[in-house]
Amino acid sequence: MKQQLIIFDTTLRDGEQSPGASMTKEEKLRVARQLERMRVDVIEAGFAAASPGDFDAIHAIAEAIKDSTVCSLARANENDIRRAGEAIKPAARGRIHTFIATSPIHMEKKLRMTPDQVVEQAVKAIGWAREYTNDVEFSAEDAGRSEIDFLCRIFEAVIKAGATTINVPDTVGYNLPSQFAETIRQLIERVPGADKVVWSVHCHNDLGLAVANSLAAVLAGARQVECTINGLGERAGNASLEEVVMATRTRADIFPVETRVDTTQIVPASKLVSQITGYPVQPNKAIVGANAFAHESGIHQDGVLKHRETYEIMRAEDVGWSQNKLVLGKHSGRNAFKTRLAELGIDLPSEEALNAAFARFKELADKKHEIFDEDLQALVSDETVTPEQEHYKLVYSQVCSETGEIPESAVTLAVGGAEHKAASSGSGPVDATFKAIEKIAASGAEQLLYSVNAITTGTDAQGEVTVRLAKGGRIVNGQGADTDIVIASAKAYLNALNKLHSSLEKLNPQGDI
Repeated sequence: MKQQLIIFDTTLRDGEQSPGASMTKEEKLRVARQLERMRVDVIEAGFAAASPGDFDAIHAIAEAIKDSTVCSLARANENDIRRAGEAIKPAARGRIHTFIATSPIHMEKKLRMTPDQVVEQAVKAIGWAREYTNDVEFSAEDAGRSEIDFLCRIFEAVIKAGATTINVPDTVGYNLPSQFAETIRQLIERVPGADKVVWSVHCHNDLGLAVANSLAAVLAGARQVECTINGLGERAGNASLEEVVMATRTRADIFPVETRVDTTQIVPASKLVSQITGYPVQPNKAIVGANAFAHESGIHQDGVLKHRETYEIMRAEDVGWSQNKLVLGKHSGRNAFKTRLAELGIDLPSEEALNAAFARFKELADKKHEIFDEDLQALVSDETVTPEQEHYKLVYSQVCSETGEIPESAVTLAVGGAEHKAASSGSGPVDATFKAIEKIAASGAEQLLYSVNAITTGTDAQGEVTVRLAKGGRIVNGQGADTDIVIASAKAYLNALNKLHSSLEKLNPQGDI
């Protein structure tokens, strides 16, 4: 009889800490609904004390999600935990995840606390959290570099205080699989009450070993893995959810566990997160990369044609790969449009939002004969900036680009409701357009990234543009899609400016597990 491996997804919390990957509340809700559709056990929706925006997003997700547990991270202090408790209050199942550093370097240099004080604070934190929920997780930040005897001591104390999940993070990605497995094995053997809790791991990918360390820990007795879609996360990222899930499923002969994840939702989740964050998936990425099930070698092609399992250990359709599905055209009606959005898991917040999206769909259908699911995803992403947030709006754009001549662009923007015009030249039509926009916006933001991806095949494909801007320590991604790449670029730049304009600065937390 296999045991359940709990999949704890932290894309909305740790994944969002990737530079430029911050999401709006509406975007977080879309990702959370997709995670629920994928049957993820626990969704870490954010860090409630970090900002009012984070609190609101967690609260909204707690109201919307019914099948998965909704979790908020909190430092081991009373204010953080009470904010987390209030944020998850509407959840059908809510969890508070509290943490404190336990490695000698963190306790001495960062916390400036003695080991006795750290244990005392951890126990207090569990008590505060239990005022809101019986589902309390405790993490020892930088456990991978902590002394095993101290870990045993603090874990024993928090289990006695009422923690139900004990998380052992490799916060800086320092551990090796055999070493990390031995740590987990010793903790489960030595900590009194170890059999009363779920043992969890949270591995970072600094040495490219996050998934390997997580799987080694599962073999050593861990029964929860904390991971993210596409391995998104700070620095080199976190353990990749899709790789952990498919490794345990494909090698069922080795792993004594199974997950409840609907694996056919993995690729849709990957595409959604990539689209919203602007972080493209590399073609050779395991499971969800474009080349994951492609065969170039003649020998491989011959083998697969004769018998698929000669070179494929998984079926592409099992993780959600399929041909782009032609769903709608210019003669499709509003009801068909609404129905297909629902099938894709897209739930627009109001009739007004649906009408606006349908109007944009009709515009797109006039330009593009065949409209695919990916086009609809991109179209709805363009709607995620609400009118209240849309301080800058593109009204008109004209570009002149001729061989041997310097490109020029003229734009008209609505800024806070009033129209402004500007023109500029540049090294190319996109550069000229951005310079014209800046003449009006005068944002002073630094451009960190400009990338273009074709959403589908064909010369009439929509171009999806990501623009990353930085200002005052805040980094944001803007997205835009259009069959005209210059218009898509302008939309992306303005989307980023709107996020900078409406963003609230986040508090700098003490640490990250």
